[in-house]
Amino acid sequence: DVITGKTRPDAGEVYFRGWIDLSVRDEARIANLGIGRKFQKPTVFENQSVFDNLELALAGNRGVFSALVHQLTGQQADRIDEILTTVGLADKRHAISGALSHGQKQWLEIGMLLMQEPELLLVDEPAAGMTDAETEHTAVLLKQIARTKSVVVVEHDMEFIRMLDTKVTVLHEGR
Repeated sequence: DVITGKTRPDAGEVYFRGWIDLSVRDEARIANLGIGRKFQKPTVFENQSVFDNLELALAGNRGVFSALVHQLTGQQADRIDEILTTVGLADKRHAISGALSHGQKQWLEIGMLLMQEPELLLVDEPAAGMTDAETEHTAVLLKQIARTKSVVVVEHDMEFIRMLDTKVTVLHEGR
């Protein structure tokens, strides 16, 4: 919450890229710096297709006029196809998002974050409520993303953490 600007710290500073103090910026400005956050419960546009969700998440101008006249470019369509493949939903591109399984909704939301091209992804309990197969896919997906981006995962499922096979920091009662 402090990193994303949702909560102000009582004391101290939070630096991004080594010099940008996040503790004095609001949520929107922090997101525009390249920090994406995924909450535990997936939030997708349930009545829209998987493709449409990713298109709506495209990075760029969000003004009223630009939204009204927006035309998807070939490069943007290619980016959506790339993300669909990355998150494992290429075969679901036309599916209505509300019909996806819980795990698939999680992957779609991760894809929506990736459409914003963040440098840092903060992911809260991504394996909660998933089947074993979905959990394994999620671990593979996050490891793949971590090759090119910084990923911070908050998770209580130690088996899932073992699947990530990476450095772990344990917090207990805030320490």
